Amino acid sequence: MKQRILVTGGTGYIGSHTVVELQNAGYEVVIIDNLSNSNKDVLDGIEKISGIRPDFVEADCTNIESLRQLCKDYPGIKGIINFAASKAVGESLQIPLLYYRNNLMTLINLLEIMPEFGIEGIVFSSSCTVYGEPDVNPVDESAPIKKATSPYGNTKQISEEIITDYLNSKEGLKSIILRYFNPVGAHPSAEIGELPNGVPQNLIPYLTQTAIGVRKELSVFGNDYDTPDGSCIRDFINVVDLAKAHVIAVQRMLENKSERKVEIFNLGTGKGVSVLELINTFESATGVKVPHKIVGRRAGDIEKVWANPQKANNVLGWKAEIPLSDTMISAWKWQLKLRERGIM
Repeated sequence: MKQRILVTGGTGYIGSHTVVELQNAGYEVVIIDNLSNSNKDVLDGIEKISGIRPDFVEADCTNIESLRQLCKDYPGIKGIINFAASKAVGESLQIPLLYYRNNLMTLINLLEIMPEFGIEGIVFSSSCTVYGEPDVNPVDESAPIKKATSPYGNTKQISEEIITDYLNSKEGLKSIILRYFNPVGAHPSAEIGELPNGVPQNLIPYLTQTAIGVRKELSVFGNDYDTPDGSCIRDFINVVDLAKAHVIAVQRMLENKSERKVEIFNLGTGKGVSVLELINTFESATGVKVPHKIVGRRAGDIEKVWANPQKANNVLGWKAEIPLSDTMISAWKWQLKLRERGIM
């Protein structure tokens, strides 16, 4: 019998790509999503790629009774992958309580239902923001956790502490915390990709929408940082590579290969790329120009951060493999598909 996995936020960007990879690996998936930053049509894309339409429940994870009902309706869930969270650094500075409510209450509710329904483990979607402005790059898992520069980053730090404290109080539960660097791109089929509701808060959808003429120009926040071209440096990882890491993490938990109750892994390419370099890579890979302008620095932004992914490479046997140029082509193909469908 296929093992059943609950994917919260599974119609979102990273969630949908992970659902595809889970189904390809033989897992049975149940998605819960309140569609606050995604669309139910994503289920069609998942089905086209994998040949399987995942079960879907439209509900909010901050409502614990909705989670309990889901577990009754879909018994035998073995593991959870939690993507249900608000995720924009800039927005979190403007509406912090929304971020604390959504991100922390969702996690607390999921942890609470795990022993009630015999759920063995949870893979948690964390972020390199927990490292703040790192002392040294590349960043490995032993780097100090710095004071968060945004409420979004703070919710990730607090969530990691909540997971550790709770699992230390319970026997038989496991967690793998995956600290992402910067997920970008789309599935190569162009059936799913990043499509936030409203004005994008993330770089790539804003970039592709600018390239296709939906937005006038892309703002580059600052060109006076201590980097070779003055713009911020990030570690941009293809979303399909990232999704595959979640499947490996679930397998590790459910096959009792974890070395401790809570394991932490950085997921990145190990290469730092500046925002201006990223724009150049997109233009070179696609032949499409991106109108952009330099504006002032944005509050909450970190100057430079990229991963040391050796632990994930060696312990999980996972590696980011897709080149950045291919990733940019996939993002553009997705944008063209959205235009073809009359969406954007």
